[in-house]
Amino acid sequence: MTHETAIHPPDRPPARLLLATDLGARCDRALDRSAQLAREWQAELIALNVLDPSVCADQTHAWISGATDDQLMSVAERQLSRDLSGMKMPVKIRIVQGREPDTAIRETATAVGADLVVTAVARQETFGRVLLGTTNERLARSLKPALLVVRGRAQGPYQRILVATDFSEMSRHALLTAAAFFPGRDLTLYHAYTPPMSGPGTTASIGVTSRQIALAECGEFVQETRLSEGTLMHPVVECGRIPIKLARYVRDNDIDLVVIGGHSHGGIMSMLLGSTAAKLLEFLPCDTLLVQSRHVAV
Repeated sequence: MTHETAIHPPDRPPARLLLATDLGARCDRALDRSAQLAREWQAELIALNVLDPSVCADQTHAWISGATDDQLMSVAERQLSRDLSGMKMPVKIRIVQGREPDTAIRETATAVGADLVVTAVARQETFGRVLLGTTNERLARSLKPALLVVRGRAQGPYQRILVATDFSEMSRHALLTAAAFFPGRDLTLYHAYTPPMSGPGTTASIGVTSRQIALAECGEFVQETRLSEGTLMHPVVECGRIPIKLARYVRDNDIDLVVIGGHSHGGIMSMLLGSTAAKLLEFLPCDTLLVQSRHVAV
């Protein structure tokens, strides 16, 4: 007989980062953030390009000119080397071919043992037609390592970090991961609740009771989460639909990074990847760390 148990969250920052870049201009932000994190964590950095002549002008020209696959890979490697030349740190380069970028990224992440995959949102390019981009959305649903989607410029280490919670085990995993990745940072634990049968006729007493319940649940969640001694965290509980309230809170408080936990069958991640919430999350002016908390049979 088997039963399911959650995979244990990490107890240290990532040791190996995989930067997935399509060589487009907006991927420079993901490149800069990858370099900053690699230096902060003393981690190995691997830069990956999935060969796609339709994205890069150099590759397109070579492809039209009848270049072979090996020649196309050489073109991509030269451009990626140029992009990485100013990083002043060792970076391994991998160029792979694949018809589906998310499959190639996922397989490479497994092959190199990546603890974190870093991508960018780049509209009308491989990584950015919608919310997280077609590629990123697929990665969010299937990738085993954490996925960092970079939107903003890397002005320095992440300082204002928010962890969204629905008090599930998936969001507990996200909180523990954030604490392990960013020790010593002041974490905001954010929860948005909706009173039962909320609407124009909702009474004040129902609203007060709902808030008291949410605060009690939040306190219990924190108490039951085994955070390392010295972890700094303050809870925020607001009334409203989480996508709308979360977006507003992020903007009003200059949040650098939102951490979301879940798996492909439920949790906040699935909610935020839904059609309505996806459109809202697309406009968050900050980076997003998606933490998978898969269950395995034992």
